[in-house]
Amino acid sequence: MFISVFDIFKIGIGPSSSHTMGPMVAAGRFLDDLRSKGLKPARITASLHGSLAFTGKGHASDRAICLGLAGHDPATIDPACIEGEMERLQRDKRVMVEGIGGIAFDPETDLVFDYGPPLPAHANGMIFRALGPEGETLLEETVYSIGGGFVATAEELERQNDLMPRTNDERAPFAFRSAAEMLQMGEASGLSIEAMKRANEEARDPDGDLDEGLDRIWRAMNACLERGLSLEGELPGGLKIKRRARAIHQKLLGDAGKNRPFQHTVMDWLGVYAMAVNEENAAGGSLVTAPTNGAAGVIPAVIRYYLDHCPDGCGSGIRTFLLVAAAIGGIIKANASISGAEVGCQGEVGSASAMAAAGLCAALGGSNAQVENAAEIALEHHLGMTCDPIGGLVQVPCIERNALGAVKAVTAASLALRGDGTHFVPLDSCIETMRQTGLDMTDKYKETSKGGLAVNVVAC
Repeated sequence: MFISVFDIFKIGIGPSSSHTMGPMVAAGRFLDDLRSKGLKPARITASLHGSLAFTGKGHASDRAICLGLAGHDPATIDPACIEGEMERLQRDKRVMVEGIGGIAFDPETDLVFDYGPPLPAHANGMIFRALGPEGETLLEETVYSIGGGFVATAEELERQNDLMPRTNDERAPFAFRSAAEMLQMGEASGLSIEAMKRANEEARDPDGDLDEGLDRIWRAMNACLERGLSLEGELPGGLKIKRRARAIHQKLLGDAGKNRPFQHTVMDWLGVYAMAVNEENAAGGSLVTAPTNGAAGVIPAVIRYYLDHCPDGCGSGIRTFLLVAAAIGGIIKANASISGAEVGCQGEVGSASAMAAAGLCAALGGSNAQVENAAEIALEHHLGMTCDPIGGLVQVPCIERNALGAVKAVTAASLALRGDGTHFVPLDSCIETMRQTGLDMTDKYKETSKGGLAVNVVAC
């Protein structure tokens, strides 16, 4: 099994990889299918089901569908153009599709939030229909947004359980599916996790510049972080949540010259880095899934901690960090889930924290066993975490939750580096526990905003 670092870390827009990026990609795929079949429908309709219905408005799923049908892609769309595009669609009530022409689509009537039972294959379901001039169905497709910006049709879900983009296993020299296999292959080959992951990536794209690709991902992460540190104001959505990262950052800069700073101030730096990213995500800005939008602040925060607060932090260490983090993220995705709609926030912030802990441990010179230990510690202490966004918005408790996930990641890496890699609970057992916990968790705690903080805090 091999999932590329560039599938785990994807440039997109906020506020949600499953609710915003996934629906936008799904809409684009539907247009591709229309073109490939030579169909020219008179009208397109779409319906959102399960978690996409219950929290879709707060997560901008409706806007994502509209933008996807208008031909936009999450990796390239300019957030500054979105409002104008939405105003045009509301006015014209049609989309101009490349290779097809104009198709009627009224967001008010042709996009339906279905609050009934979720579709059978996944909590995040969508149905797209292309209709002829008499209202007859020309094409109907059911698509699922399965977390991290990944999408799959119903047929693909039926055909295989493992949907992640990957090379043929024969081409990837170290196609580990589990942490145990990863450690065994490392011991047999004498290679680090980074070296094995690098070999897999180079087999996937022999002519590509892997390091430039990794640097591009970090530049996008850091640019998002810096934007978050520079902006003030109220986040959209109606909760009247104010951005805090800039003010906290200014206070930290002011305290930097004090003769006797608190040692725990480093946690404030971790927190403000993570909050800056997730405030940008909540505002619909450009960012990198890591491995999701809702958990996108953890890994950039820990990388900035590595650069700004660790001796000898450097660019090559960031590449090591990203490769190792992606290796751990791929194992989690293959064997459990990174989707809050499937397993709750343990699958989002928990996975991100485990990935960050492993990446930091590797960047600081940890052994393969220590890296696996770091990931396990971080994930273990997120088990059972629910996804209960107030008002269906990726703001409370999501923004602060990233800050705490970053702190846990650094703590886990530090504990692992203090040991020799020997530990009681294997990472694979922890991942399986997360999967089982997600199955047992009631749907009201899985991104539907029907339980937890979402119903116990009045949103005014």
